[in-house]
Amino acid sequence: MNVFITGGTGFVGRYLVETLNKKGHHTTVVGRRKDSGFRDDAKIVYISANTTQPGPWQNPLKDCTAVFNLAGQSIFGRWNRRYKKQMYDSRVLTTRNIVAALPTNRQATLISASAAGYYGHRGNDILVETESPGADFLAGICIDWEKEAQKARKKGWRVATTRLGVVLGSGGGVLEKIVPAYRLFLGGNIGDGSQWFPWIHMDDLLAAFLYIWQNEDLDGAFNLCAPLPVQYKKLAKALGTVLKRPSILPTPGFMMRMALGEFGETMLNSHRMQPDRLEKHGFRFNYPEIDSALRHLLAMDQTGS
Repeated sequence: MNVFITGGTGFVGRYLVETLNKKGHHTTVVGRRKDSGFRDDAKIVYISANTTQPGPWQNPLKDCTAVFNLAGQSIFGRWNRRYKKQMYDSRVLTTRNIVAALPTNRQATLISASAAGYYGHRGNDILVETESPGADFLAGICIDWEKEAQKARKKGWRVATTRLGVVLGSGGGVLEKIVPAYRLFLGGNIGDGSQWFPWIHMDDLLAAFLYIWQNEDLDGAFNLCAPLPVQYKKLAKALGTVLKRPSILPTPGFMMRMALGEFGETMLNSHRMQPDRLEKHGFRFNYPEIDSALRHLLAMDQTGS
């Protein structure tokens, strides 16, 4: 099948392209980089484009049977007005431009990313898909992001908005940022460690994407996270155990705020998210527990596989 992917050169996108390629699908990949870095393969077409602007990059959408919309400026950075605009536009305007170019009345699927930030800071509340959204900056992005994707329904497309937890994978993402500190004996909690950390193993995320695509009765919002979220203190302990390092040096909340500003504040937010709809439909996770997920991923990093 012909699959269109925005954000295809990002951490998740590259894994998704590789997975689809192995299954024999033809993919059109759109990213901001001039060179995608993908190996030469007739089944992969790469387009370098600014997806916040209409352009020729939209043309292949007319021939696609599925669209995975993963585009978005990384949230890891110091948030000033310009950076926040890039975060918003890269998600909301890209989605608007995708929907504008979709053909009408086709049996096709749009799977559009969203994030756990949709719910805002919720303490110990258990968050399933029917919970109301938050009111902070990230929640506002997610609300508008999902609204733009849902407009594809008017063209007859099936739409799934996927609220991603923190993706744990080899070779990038959050583990690449925090594991070096543990190896240097500098690991520990963020804040007081009581915040809930919604996470998902990369393999389960990719399986969930394909599961939603292949089951035509699935649409609407889905929490893509492991069924067993953990508090930061549990994450720190699990990382320390797997890496055989102590996890006793916390980063106080006030230091996070001082060093990273508004982004530092969001790092202290709590999202006790549950993949309620996926599980009720029968999806099963290969890595539901943080300990086994970390052992698998960190072993992959050590072997280079």
